[in-house]
Amino acid sequence: MSNASKPDPGRRRPWVVGVSGASGTPYAASVLRGLLAAGEAVDLVVSRASRLTLLDETGIAFRDAHWRTDLREWLALGADGKPGAFPVTEADLADVRYWPAGDLAAGPSSGSYPVKGMLIVPASTACVAGVALGLSKDLLQRVASVTLKERRRLVVAVRETPLSGPTLKQLVMLDEAGAVVLPASPAFYAGATHIQDLVDFVAGRVLDAAGVPHGLYRRWEGELRGGSKEEADPS
Repeated sequence: MSNASKPDPGRRRPWVVGVSGASGTPYAASVLRGLLAAGEAVDLVVSRASRLTLLDETGIAFRDAHWRTDLREWLALGADGKPGAFPVTEADLADVRYWPAGDLAAGPSSGSYPVKGMLIVPASTACVAGVALGLSKDLLQRVASVTLKERRRLVVAVRETPLSGPTLKQLVMLDEAGAVVLPASPAFYAGATHIQDLVDFVAGRVLDAAGVPHGLYRRWEGELRGGSKEEADPS
């Protein structure tokens, strides 16, 4: 076998993170930080609708030409809107690749582009419908369709309430197609004392579904703790 035909063991295999227009951009930020902390490569797709949500929820205008600067500002932001809550350096973003939502010729639009899978965080009902029906109206939906057809892991963190009948049927379609349907539903048993704790719980469950190690929340171990955090402040 020639060298040209041998597989490259060091070839980059990222997780694609798709951010749709649903409310919940702090969930996406927490997932991205978790992936980067775990040493995972990331390909990022931010839908047009999500830019409006991001601007509304954080005040950050996400721009194609300045995506690295805007992403760094976004990831440094706490769920409560506090700037600089998380230190993010240029080195942290070294293995992040950004693809504009309108670029249907982007790498992840093809099944031959090597990725580990895709995480849609948050997923709007419009996004759910587009993926379930195979519309591929933008790069985010196209990558999701490719992920399903290639039998790769697809995690859909739907963020909507209440859920209508059509959306429930579409979520069942995604489940039957092999996706993991993961409602953005925070739990309280981990002893949350801050909005960031609730956000990190959902992000941690997304990473659990992807098989990515993290320390975003305290796991249930079968012992009642009265809602207290494992490492409580002694004061």
